Amino acid sequence: QVQLVESGGGLVQAGGSLRLSCAASGRSFSNYNMAWFRQAPGKEREFVAVISWSGGYTNYVDSVKGRFTISRDNAKNTVHLQMNSLKPEDTAVYYCAAEASMVVSRRAEVYDYWGQGTQVTVSS
Repeated sequence: QVQLVESGGGLVQAGGSLRLSCAASGRSFSNYNMAWFRQAPGKEREFVAVISWSGGYTNYVDSVKGRFTISRDNAKNTVHLQMNSLKPEDTAVYYCAAEASMVVSRRAEVYDYWGQGTQVTVSS
């Protein structure tokens, strides 16, 4: 069992930056692939970024490549999403998720554990 708590969301102007954090509690955090998803009002939940259990593999949705960076610290049971050059279309609730399969996935249905989400609002 893994419990996930996101933090770091807020209101920022376009072009600004935010750093989201996800703190995990429970056993064997280093066994889990970790991902960030987001959901804007009236839209489906969307994959944003994923990092493998070791940190050696990352993958991003095309719309955030070059602007967002996912990282993890297995000693501190945390995963981060550094978001730079934010755009109004990045406005959403951002969710941290965890799953422990051998294959790193972008599919939300694969993830077993979810946080409550943190709101990110980018003003134009």
